[in-house]
Amino acid sequence: MNDEKNIRVKLERHLWPDEIEQLEKQKQKKLKIIAIVLGLVVTFVFGILVGIGQSRTDIISNDEKTSKLSSMLNIMSNEWFFASEYDDVEGYLLDRAYYGMTSNPDVDLHTTYMSKEEVESFTQSINMHFVGIGVQFYNSGEYSVVKKVFKNSPADKAGVVAGDIFNKVDGKDVKKITSDELAKLVKGESGSAVEIEFIRQNTPITINIIRQEINATSYGEMINDKTGYIEIYQFGETTASEVKDYLTTMSEKGLEKLVIDLRDNGGGYLDTLVNLLNYFLPKDTLVMQQEYSDGKIEFSKTSGGNFENIKEIVVLINENSASASEVMTLALKEQRSDVTIVGVKSYGKGTVQVTKSFSDGSAIKYTTSKWLSPNGVWINKKGIEPDIEVKKPDAISANYSSMTDEEVYVEDTVSEKVKSAQLALDFLGYGVDRKDGYFNSNFKDVLMQFQKDFLLNVSGSLDSNTYKTIYSALAKEWSLNKQNDVQYQKALEILND
Repeated sequence: MNDEKNIRVKLERHLWPDEIEQLEKQKQKKLKIIAIVLGLVVTFVFGILVGIGQSRTDIISNDEKTSKLSSMLNIMSNEWFFASEYDDVEGYLLDRAYYGMTSNPDVDLHTTYMSKEEVESFTQSINMHFVGIGVQFYNSGEYSVVKKVFKNSPADKAGVVAGDIFNKVDGKDVKKITSDELAKLVKGESGSAVEIEFIRQNTPITINIIRQEINATSYGEMINDKTGYIEIYQFGETTASEVKDYLTTMSEKGLEKLVIDLRDNGGGYLDTLVNLLNYFLPKDTLVMQQEYSDGKIEFSKTSGGNFENIKEIVVLINENSASASEVMTLALKEQRSDVTIVGVKSYGKGTVQVTKSFSDGSAIKYTTSKWLSPNGVWINKKGIEPDIEVKKPDAISANYSSMTDEEVYVEDTVSEKVKSAQLALDFLGYGVDRKDGYFNSNFKDVLMQFQKDFLLNVSGSLDSNTYKTIYSALAKEWSLNKQNDVQYQKALEILND
């Protein structure tokens, strides 16, 4: 292909909930326009349905696959009844065909065609390089809650905190909109202002924030005189240099022991991963193997520059630690004798993707190989078992699906949402006596106290506003109070023994 160019090798992250939703949407789109992909996807079976008023079926002769595609494209572009609904029907049809050709969910979830817009979003998600305010947020149906505020970001400087609920952006109501729609409203030109109304403890607060370039894939700090903490969000283009700066600064302060937090890190670039491992392993140390379909094996090794002052490491992982995070975890565990893995079993993604772009900005991302640890371990669909299993509190792992305005739960009812609220309130110290979803008199008393504390309508029932406020309070407490993070606390206990 003359208009292709190779991009970077990527150990791609696993699918998040919104990506799974997108996959389902793509499936539905393919079903609606199934006729255009029949010549491309061998797993589809073609049958002509004879409808009322159809007198005969024309047989199209096609000696070559390309002529079949060309014939189908011509028919759909010029004879399809709904073709006039699209400004560029041919481009629309071809895009759907590309999606169909690369979609093989039963075999490979990580191979896909991406439009120009999807490529830009995909690249930003890895590099975390964009113009905005510097927060991560969860979309929970009807509302979006700030999960994390990046250090020294515009949001951090303006006073945004975890648990704040997006209510309006520049005067526009943002309840019930998607994550992508909210992100587009918040992002903008560097130096421009955005006015955001948040709900904090049931009180609207308006904050004016000046957008800036955000380029933060990691965070580091000293915990005590000898122990440091590095959190790596993604393995992006600047991650290695960011981490090196943190390690250099911490080493000057006496760093000897280190917590590396890879929880919720879904992967990133291969060269970034190797460059990071340079800091922790001696020169020419094997960090991973790549095995191709023809049996060829490539070996990746460090090139030197490790921080020899680091004598002990704890790696934190969870069910969302995937791909490059898993490579790093196993490389450290297998190639050092002073590494302890803490948390829960990782995701288990053992394949490598390459992205090739086209001149129009679109691209194809496809699997080229599988990766194995230095000792030849393949964790695909298995994950990495921690040395010490420590689960997050049930309240943090609970499913907080959104409530509609019409939903109200009262005494003597049973619901999963009641259960989630019970877990959250117990975590927040409200002394709930049961956490099984049954709404009893104790839970009514607890709700009334919470509603009073947060200036809500003291009804003693669980309505959508109370539920939303409980979720917001939980997110804030979890994010800001490290004492609640039992996995993090276990890491410190190990390093400080």
